[in-house]
Amino acid sequence: MVRRVDVVGRGGARLAAWEFSEPPKTEDAGRRPGVLLLHGLMGRSVHWEEAARWLSGRWRTVGLDQRGHGRSERPPDGDYDRDAFVADAEAALEQLDLAPAVLIGHAMGALTAWQLAARRPDLVRAVVICDMRASPMGEESQREWSRWYDSWPTPFASLAEVRRWFGEEDPILDRPSPVRGRYYAEVMSEGEDGWYPVFSRGDMLRAREAWVHDAHWEELAQVSCPALVVRGLGGELGRAEAQEMVRVLPRGSYADIPDAGHLAHHDRPEAWRAVVEPFLESAERA
Repeated sequence: MVRRVDVVGRGGARLAAWEFSEPPKTEDAGRRPGVLLLHGLMGRSVHWEEAARWLSGRWRTVGLDQRGHGRSERPPDGDYDRDAFVADAEAALEQLDLAPAVLIGHAMGALTAWQLAARRPDLVRAVVICDMRASPMGEESQREWSRWYDSWPTPFASLAEVRRWFGEEDPILDRPSPVRGRYYAEVMSEGEDGWYPVFSRGDMLRAREAWVHDAHWEELAQVSCPALVVRGLGGELGRAEAQEMVRVLPRGSYADIPDAGHLAHHDRPEAWRAVVEPFLESAERA
């Protein structure tokens, strides 16, 4: 059963973390290695539920709703810089006694994972980087996202309408994507006149603003633990950049997942598990 545990993040932000595995009943029952799951922009921990089912059989598995996402608080001062996200993940590892842990991050969460691994190597056993670029994306990328948010027909009349609108076509794979529709349905809540995202779109743009203009190669090179770069072949991270990331990482390795896009762990969960699980097992032995 999934259990909520609260974490106090930077500036006193109250963050929701979710235990996907049962903790040991006594202190001498043995300590399983920890895994911290970090979702991407607009995501929430429930998006890891399928992966957590198999992870929690062997590892103590916790998902963190990052600030402004899921059930975690929106910082009243609009504090969405990179240091805040990294400090929150650090707080989760320390307050929940997970370290040294494996960090599994998707997109924005992957950036948080490798930045924390670079800054606090004592807390991180290994890192899984899912579809996140190290190169700057630029101002035009930010404008495109702003226009995309403006195009949302909120409020949505129903969850079925949410699934239809977002799942009609995956803009990267260029085909209908029921997986994408379900993904966005899980970040909606019902208001008096329809369904709205649980997050502020303005907050999401502020969070994204904190990384899109910068290159992150230097911090990548400082990740001393084993690191796996995973990409769906139709995802946002290109093959050449992914392979360069592996070259820059001191202990990097690479895996790709055919017929998958940005949400590879949802598009092809069994294929994603097939590349991630052996990496985790080797990291546990290291």
